[in-house]
Amino acid sequence: MSGPADLPAPLLAGVAWGRVQRHGDERGTFREVWRRSGLDEPFVQANLSTSAAGVLRGLHLHRRQVDHWVVAAGRAFVALVDVRPLLERRGPLPLLETRELTADETVTIPPGVAHGFLALEPLELLYLVTNEYDGTDELGFAWDDPTVGVPWPSVAGTPDGRPVLSGRDRANPELATLVERLRG
Repeated sequence: MSGPADLPAPLLAGVAWGRVQRHGDERGTFREVWRRSGLDEPFVQANLSTSAAGVLRGLHLHRRQVDHWVVAAGRAFVALVDVRPLLERRGPLPLLETRELTADETVTIPPGVAHGFLALEPLELLYLVTNEYDGTDELGFAWDDPTVGVPWPSVAGTPDGRPVLSGRDRANPELATLVERLRG
C-alpha cells in the first residue's frame, strides 16, 4: 500500500489517500490491502460493502473509530466532512473534501470526519475499522444538508434522479441538529 506522489495531498488533517498495488498474471491478481507497518492503526474488524450504482451511504460520523476504505471494484464519489471544529466549538462551518475513488484506491478517515459515498457504478468497498460495531458511535447527518453543500453527482437511472438511500440515511438530521445533540 502506498500514498503515491501523483495523488493530491489531503485537505483534512488526519486523512490519508493511497493506492493498493495490484500484482497480476494469467491466473488473476493479488492485492495487499493493509499492512501494519503502513497504517499503524489497531484495526479489529473488516467489512465488505456492495452497492448498486446510484446508492448513497452517508453521511456517517464516528467519534471513536478510524475507518480505512479500499475500493475492491467499481467507482465511488467520496465526500469527507471535518466536523471536529464544530464538535470542539472552534469553528462555524465544517471543511469538505471530495474525490472519486476507483479500484485499488484507499482513504483513511479519522474520528470526527464524517464520510459518505455515492456508487457511480456497481461497487465493492472493503473497510477496516478500529472498533467492533458499536451502535452508540453510529452517527449521521443529512447527505444533502445545504450548509455542508456536498456537490454530489447526479444519479442516472432512478425515477427522480436522486440517490438510493437507506431508511436511516433518509432520516438523518441536519448537521446543526446533530452537533447540538452531541454537545448537549
